[in-house]
Amino acid sequence: MSFYEERRRRTAEFCKDRFGMFIHWGLYAIPARGEWVKSREEISSEDYRQYFEEFNPVKYDPKKWAKTAKDTGMKYAVMTAKHHDGFCLFDSQYTDYKATNTKAGRDLIKEYVDAFRNEGLKVGFYYSLIDWHHPDYPHYGDATHPMRNNEKFKDAKHDFQNYIEYLHSQVRELLTNYGKIDIIWFDFSYHDMTGEKWEATKLVKMIRSIQPDIIIDNRLGGDPLEAEPAIYSGDFVSPEQIIPVKKITDKLGRPVPWESCVTLNNHWGYGYLDKDYMTAQNVIHMLADAVSKDGNLLVNVGPNPKGEFPKEILPLFKEIGEWLEDNGESIYGCGSAEFPQPHWGRYTKKGNLIYAHIFERGCAQFMLEGLEGKIKKVRLLSDGAEIKIWKKFRADYPDDSFIELATSVLYDSLDTVLEIELLLI
Repeated sequence: MSFYEERRRRTAEFCKDRFGMFIHWGLYAIPARGEWVKSREEISSEDYRQYFEEFNPVKYDPKKWAKTAKDTGMKYAVMTAKHHDGFCLFDSQYTDYKATNTKAGRDLIKEYVDAFRNEGLKVGFYYSLIDWHHPDYPHYGDATHPMRNNEKFKDAKHDFQNYIEYLHSQVRELLTNYGKIDIIWFDFSYHDMTGEKWEATKLVKMIRSIQPDIIIDNRLGGDPLEAEPAIYSGDFVSPEQIIPVKKITDKLGRPVPWESCVTLNNHWGYGYLDKDYMTAQNVIHMLADAVSKDGNLLVNVGPNPKGEFPKEILPLFKEIGEWLEDNGESIYGCGSAEFPQPHWGRYTKKGNLIYAHIFERGCAQFMLEGLEGKIKKVRLLSDGAEIKIWKKFRADYPDDSFIELATSVLYDSLDTVLEIELLLI
């Protein structure tokens, strides 16, 4: 079986789930200035140590996290097992820099895995290829390391092979000690730190030997859009903070799975002053947009130092969950439609059902371009109410169908979804 066929097989369920939760959490929650604080402020490991000594998430309850994710309509989660600062939320035998050695005193990843599995959600791990704590990760002159400008490290020697063995060993632990894992999300390659610099072929072969059906993102390196990509090029593309303008395809024009990861505010990790949160409408429009282009949406949460989700996002998640309760059929298991993208919103499709996501009210009648003679019926997805099909414009627009909305405003201000059943021709 070719790489392309294997990728399609592995990602089949992923491409039905469509909506997931990203969780960025670690020591950086305490300074609360984002997950890159150690690098951005060039904080030494000695000065950063205070957060390790202080870390004590007394309100960490992953059962609440999992229930929130499920009630929001998410189907899977990806949590930071280790971020760039090198701190491990899991009980790794290869380092002392881990949650079990803090006041938390336990394996926080195990609790996450158990809680999310119990809610029926798929489970993923984020693992940083970068490590600002490990002594053998390059310091001076590196693009991201906190000590990149510190002359003290200018002539320091680093055994990078030792670091690679550490990286591989920790990935093996994560994929061996927690049962079936659905996703491993690596972050990130840069400059010459890419591909075989990580011994990526060897790493992926090891991963597949332990978890043959796991899906891997594209940030080890390589080009997933090649006709026959390198083994480490990934099962899906991971655009960050954007929704692509169209479907992602390889160089032969075949669809490639993708997932856009986005933050609700301006940071991935907790930022106590960052209250600039998206609205439920923002997220729902992004989700419909992604699905209309055969993509997924991974929405990030940055829990606070005590282990709680920021209180501001809970009403937002409730609103999204309620919308998906009524309209989830237009998201889960759906993909792109073969019709032009309408100016008033987006189309998603599943079988012979087209879902019209109406973002803007516009004129009294809505043009469904290219659908004349193809529609059996139109219903409001949330409650099944009939939507009238207009006939009066056929002479002027013989290829297009029209529908009427009976009110001057959208039926649902977040996203009014119409279910259009097509004739089986």
